[in-house]
Amino acid sequence: MPLVLVVDDVKTLADQYAYDLKRIAGYTTRVATSGQGALDILTIEPVDCVILDLEMPGMDGFEVLRRIKKDNFHVPVIVYTGTGNYERCVQAIKLGAYSFIDKAESMERVAHEVGNAIERWRLEAEVKSLRREVAADTALVGKSDAMRTLAEQIARVAPIPSPVLIVGESGTGKELVARELHRQSSRANGPFVAINCASLPETLIESELFGHERGAFTGANRTHRGAFEQATGGTLFLDEIGEMPAAAQAKLLRVLEQNEVTRLGAERSVKIDTRVVAATHRDLDADVAAGRFRQDLFYRLNVHTVRVPPLRERASDIPELANHFLSAISSRFGMKRKRFEPEVLDALMRYDWSRNNVRELRNIVERMVIASDGDAIAIDALPAEIRGTEPLTPPAQTFKGKKSEAERQIIVAALERNDWNITRTAEELGLADHASLLKIMRRLAIKHR
Repeated sequence: MPLVLVVDDVKTLADQYAYDLKRIAGYTTRVATSGQGALDILTIEPVDCVILDLEMPGMDGFEVLRRIKKDNFHVPVIVYTGTGNYERCVQAIKLGAYSFIDKAESMERVAHEVGNAIERWRLEAEVKSLRREVAADTALVGKSDAMRTLAEQIARVAPIPSPVLIVGESGTGKELVARELHRQSSRANGPFVAINCASLPETLIESELFGHERGAFTGANRTHRGAFEQATGGTLFLDEIGEMPAAAQAKLLRVLEQNEVTRLGAERSVKIDTRVVAATHRDLDADVAAGRFRQDLFYRLNVHTVRVPPLRERASDIPELANHFLSAISSRFGMKRKRFEPEVLDALMRYDWSRNNVRELRNIVERMVIASDGDAIAIDALPAEIRGTEPLTPPAQTFKGKKSEAERQIIVAALERNDWNITRTAEELGLADHASLLKIMRRLAIKHR
């Protein structure tokens, strides 16, 4: 249950508030009778909400708010007062308090306000995360056979609570797939926490995953809830799981088996309810054979596997993706939206994209937007290595898949050359009439963006 800290120099009142919050809403509570005492508890306890008295001797509530902001304690604060001076409450809001209440308010109202504060804090954190994701644009655009297969995999696996392993090359959008698995699951209202195992130093990864107690190591000046605790009730995404050091692999296996974590420096374990979704661009089978990755952990994570196709397997999605990036980038830079000349999109569809897939395409589009002065992005804005690339042979898994992707590329390229005029495109392709082309477009799920 969420932990609520009640701060009031009148101990009997603070104790009564703490008792009533536990009785009415089931919250875990702590009490501090001074501003410094409150800051000390915030340092060692992962508090979810603070109820703060403004009128205290020594360090008053205003100074506590300033210190909370200065020391980066990310927690909602509800201030309360018995003086009826709401101008001071407004001043507290300006210092960062979430809301204010009167000490005469019923405890049911107080408990409700605490619940609202905790939920709004969680939602704001989720919105910030989603905004960061939107800013990075998206790879889950396209209606090729490869993307339809991926969508079917996600829909089939999302409702199942077991771990999922997402495999795919760098830049294909594995985190976006993880977020979509979370969105379509029964945990969608819970938190989504992402950890990149490759970006964390070996000395910190256990602390980030499992948490630590104050004093567990040099620099641990406050208690920290790890990613597993933060993601309880939701999804924990472990990106680049193949880069996880051996010691952390062993602890991760125990967490998956026991559904509980032990913070570094702690004596007791904490129960968790977290779904794990892992991702890798590595061949984990080969890593297991070479002794670089634990076989038992691999089997635990590999309950369900979702493969994200590389961009070269869905080249017919490139015009839609490129135009999506073009709109997003133009909007972010505050620029008038440009358009691609047809030969640009044709060249983009011929390129291999094996270095960084969708991420590479997005970066190329941004470079072209910056480099082009007019309303249209012409072929000379393309990097030299992309211009004049030989047509790709679609590397789909089956003959049927290769045939469908090649046909889709031909139709999409012809539509782009003719500005999506159905009649002119049908004539160029030698089809009987526009109805024949529309029939093919329906079969291949081609729609004008």
